Amino acid sequence: MGEKIITLESIEPVEIYGVNDIKLNLIRKYFPKLKLIARGYSLKVLGDPQEIERFEKKVEMLIDHYHKNGLLTENVLERLLGQTGDNILEAKDDATTSDIILFGNNGLVVKAKTDNQRKMMNSILTNDMLFAVGPAGTGKTYTAVALAVRALKNKEVKRIILTRPAVEAGENLGFLPGDLKEKLDPYMQPLYDALNDMVPTDKLNQFIENRTIQIAPLAFMRGRTLDNAFVILDEAQNTTESQMKMFLTRMGANAKFIVNGDTTQIDLPAKQPSGLLQAVKLLKKVQGIDIIELNNTDVIRHKLVRAIIERYEEK
Repeated sequence: MGEKIITLESIEPVEIYGVNDIKLNLIRKYFPKLKLIARGYSLKVLGDPQEIERFEKKVEMLIDHYHKNGLLTENVLERLLGQTGDNILEAKDDATTSDIILFGNNGLVVKAKTDNQRKMMNSILTNDMLFAVGPAGTGKTYTAVALAVRALKNKEVKRIILTRPAVEAGENLGFLPGDLKEKLDPYMQPLYDALNDMVPTDKLNQFIENRTIQIAPLAFMRGRTLDNAFVILDEAQNTTESQMKMFLTRMGANAKFIVNGDTTQIDLPAKQPSGLLQAVKLLKKVQGIDIIELNNTDVIRHKLVRAIIERYEEK
């Protein structure tokens, strides 16, 4: 019988063992032939030498995953432990994890779920400005916010700025209760919803308080230079041509811009052209700018949403 003592030097033992050893007990299920004795930073392993060697590689994989992502949930742990074999299945895991954008709250895995979301994920690595145009439910906003949070987490930018035009889609803003912030917050709610999935509440509040994350109406962007920032313009179909030009020319050094919009849901007055339509037409061939068109196949909401979109397009 072989024996090996693995010292957990680069990770807190609770990340591997879990609270009340809940993760360690999961690990034991995948290695029933080994006896595992955990004492603080030392993990003693008894059993067949080949099985011990396989176990040690798995522990290294778990630790490496933790350092890359800052999180090792029970679900992720089981997925990694469930792999068998060597190179073939390691390559399979690379293919799986390549879609992951980041790990959110409560073990949520935020990843690109469609081909066009993957294009967004890859495009922003090589382009500084990206237009994502497509119907409701295609994950434009959610994917963009995830990419921004990842950039902040990786210290690629110093701040995130999220904005959208406060255009009234048949409702009267003036009749909403409260001060200006309270009147505008409903327009920003989709952005808050995405952030709440990806950033712990206390950390999010801290980021908003110290302005690391800023959420504001488009009008508040005028006169600013947005550098060292990941900036998202949501609902861009409701910008006027002058507003869009104003926004795009705010771009400063070391900035990433994502512009999202749905050209089928323009709420501007009938005679007011959409700035998104003009920008997509004018900037189509500019180097460093990418335009991705999402469609019905990218809809990831309820299955009826795709059917609804298709029926409206047939009108």
